[in-house]
Parts: sequence; structure tokens; C-alpha cells
Amino acid sequence: MAITKVVCGLIFYNDQVLICRRKPEKSLGGYWEFPGGKVEDGEDYFDALEREIKEELDFKIIVDSHFFSIIHEYENTTIELISFLCRGTKGELKSTDHDKIEWVKYNDLLDWNLAPADIPIAKKLIEDFARVREEREKEEN
Repeated sequence: MAITKVVCGLIFYNDQVLICRRKPEKSLGGYWEFPGGKVEDGEDYFDALEREIKEELDFKIIVDSHFFSIIHEYENTTIELISFLCRGTKGELKSTDHDKIEWVKYNDLLDWNLAPADIPIAKKLIEDFARVREEREKEEN
């Protein structure tokens, strides 16, 4: 079975990270996830993530660096979920693909009903947050 490449952004505001809830009629409806989507043929990961965030949230981001990747098998598909540390630029989020968006304290992520593939990324973020914060501060200065 082919592995579908999916990118997601860990978009920060202070010590909070953005998560989005999938619409009930979509696959994995009701689950929360880090925003992003499928990589198109010939597209690099940074471009794919910037495109997906623009399409889903009408929001411009700066992709700083790769964070963590996980391969997850769902019932009908296998994905490689590739996460990136990102900064949002000024602007308001306007969700087109989700029914809710929330800024969540990074250490509360596991209290939300995250999609199964997103859980290992959330755990890694909680474990590594001090290092992540340091990297983000370097990028911003």
C-alpha cells in the first residue's frame, strides 16, 4: 500500500499552538488536528504546508524547520505525517475546512480529542518544548 505524504504545521502564538477540528462529515470528523494536508506530486513540503494553511485558514505562515514525522496506519490508508515548526504572520484566521479552531497551551494538547496520527507529534512537542521554544526565539530574532 502506498504511503500518502501529509504535512502539518505547529503554528505558535506565545506558548499556545493552533489546532483545528475536522468537520463531522469528513473522514475523522470531530477529531482535532494540527492544520495541514496532502503533499501534491512534485511539491516540496514547505510549499505544500504554506499552500494548505492558506487554503484552509486564509493565513500566511513562515515554515521554520522540520519537527517530527510519524507513519500511521488508518483503516483505509497509511500516511506519513510530517510536522514543521511555524510562525504565523499578522492576520486573522478564517477556517474553510474545519468547524472549530483553537489556540491551546502546548502542555494541554493531550486533553483534546486529537486524531490518532497527531498524538505522537503532540507528545513529542510536550517533551521537547523547552528546545522548541529556544529554536523559535532564535528564528524570531
